[in-house]
Amino acid sequence: MHRPDSEVDLSDACEHVAAVKIREVRRPGDACPECVAIGGEWVHLRECLICGHVGCCDDSPNRHATKHFHKTKHPVMTSLEEGETWAWCFVDERMLSE
Repeated sequence: MHRPDSEVDLSDACEHVAAVKIREVRRPGDACPECVAIGGEWVHLRECLICGHVGCCDDSPNRHATKHFHKTKHPVMTSLEEGETWAWCFVDERMLSE
């Protein structure tokens, strides 16, 4: 499945991508709302491809993207960084595109 509007190539996707509706992605992202709310800092931003939640990456102190997965079980996220078009499945711990 390829979504030119999201620029994420999911042609070699896992079963979790096929089971959900994938959202469009706008890059670059602006901020991690949860970090902003607590006065925290982030390194990179990730977006849930299921609901659009924006959270910080695992290199960030609060790891909000991964916390979102554990809370919601939404399996697929992508980078919001300019020029990055990969996606990640938390369940399979697998890169879906590069």
